[in-house]
Amino acid sequence: MIRVLVVDDSVVVRRLIVDSLTGAPGIEVVGTAANGLLAQPKIDQLKPDAITMDIEMPQMDGIAAVRELRKRHKLIPVIMFSTLSAAGASATLEALAAGATDYVTKPSNVGSIAESIAAVREQLVPKIHALAGRRTAAPPRPGPGQPLKRPGLAPPPGLRPGMPGRPGTMPGRPGGPAPAAPVRPVRRTANGRIDIIAIGSSTGGPDALTKVLQSLPTDLPVPIVVTQHMPPVFTRMFAERLDRSTPLRVVEAGDGMELMPGTVYIAPGDKHLVLQRRNTATLTQLSGAPPENSCRPAVDVMFRSVSSLFGAASYAAVLTGMGYDGRGGAKVLRDAGAEILAQDEATSVVWGMPGAVVGAGLADEVLPLGKIAAALIQRVQVGRAPRATAVTR
Repeated sequence: MIRVLVVDDSVVVRRLIVDSLTGAPGIEVVGTAANGLLAQPKIDQLKPDAITMDIEMPQMDGIAAVRELRKRHKLIPVIMFSTLSAAGASATLEALAAGATDYVTKPSNVGSIAESIAAVREQLVPKIHALAGRRTAAPPRPGPGQPLKRPGLAPPPGLRPGMPGRPGTMPGRPGGPAPAAPVRPVRRTANGRIDIIAIGSSTGGPDALTKVLQSLPTDLPVPIVVTQHMPPVFTRMFAERLDRSTPLRVVEAGDGMELMPGTVYIAPGDKHLVLQRRNTATLTQLSGAPPENSCRPAVDVMFRSVSSLFGAASYAAVLTGMGYDGRGGAKVLRDAGAEILAQDEATSVVWGMPGAVVGAGLADEVLPLGKIAAALIQRVQVGRAPRATAVTR
C-alpha cells in the first residue's frame, strides 16, 4: 500500500485530493497538512511514500517545503499541485529545481465537483503508482554488469558486452518493460555523420534535460529538437528557463522556424512538433493532430518526422519518463539507420519510456544521466573536425 500525505492550505482542495485518491487501488491517504511548515513533522511521523504539495501556502510555501524536506529525505516523491498560468508554471519549475519530483495541474473549466475529482484522479493516481510504486514494491535491481538473481532465469540478451546501464526489468515488476530483445544492426551513413539530435522525455525530464543541456557546448554543430510532456505555458516557461541556464540557445518551437546548429527547439504544449524541408532549410511545424500514447506533444510523432527527413543522420535519446511514448518512433528511426541512446534505470525518475526502448531492443547505448552529454558530444564529432568539448560545471 502506498501511503500518501496531502499538503495544501485550502480545505476544499485537500478534500478534493483526498476524495480523488479514496478507493484508488494500492493507495492510502495517511494524513494532511495545511502548509509546508506543519507538513515537516508529519513527514517524519507518518513516513509517507509520496507527498502531494501545493505551491502557494502561508508560513512555508511548497518550494521552501521541498527544500527543507530534501535536507532529510532525498527520495520521497513530491508531486506539486500547480495552476495552468505563467505564474504557476514558473513556480512549478522552481519547485522541480528545488527537488520536487513531478507535478499535476489543478482542474479548470470543469462543471462539477465530481468532474474535478475525476480530473485530479486521472492525473494523480498513475503518477503516484509510477513514482512511489518502485519504492514500495520493487526489489533492488542489480548494478551494471551484475546478473539478475532469480533462479532459473538467465540475464536478458540484447546489450553488447560492457554496455553500461540495465538491460531490462524483471518479469512481474509493476509497470516495467519486458526484458531486452537483441539489438539489430544499424545502417550507417557513409561518414557516420549526424545532423540532428532528437530527445524525448516526460516525468523527471525537466531536471534531466537541464543537466544534459548545461553540459553541451555553445558551438554544438547540430540542432536539437525536444519533446517534453508538458502543458501549454509550461513549455514556454521551461524553454526560457533553459535558455537562461544553459550554454545553448533554447526556444519554444513555433511554425516556420529554421533549424540552426547550437539551438534547442522545445515542442509547445498541446502541439506535436514535426519538421518539413523547404529547399535546403529544415523548418519546424506544429501539428494539432490527435494525441498519441495519450500525449500531445508526443515523442513518437517527432521521432517519425525526424526519421523521414534525416534518416540515418539522426541521433535520438530517450530520457526518464512514464509510459512508452518514443518506443514506436525509435523503431522507425532505427529502421532508417539512426542510433538510439536510452537513459539507464538507476538515474531515471521513472524507467518507463527509456525502459520500453531498451526492452524492445532498440537502444544502442544505455547510459547514466551524467554520461549522456559527453556521449552526444562525441557522436556529433564523428565525420567532423573535432571542436566541441563538454562544459565543466
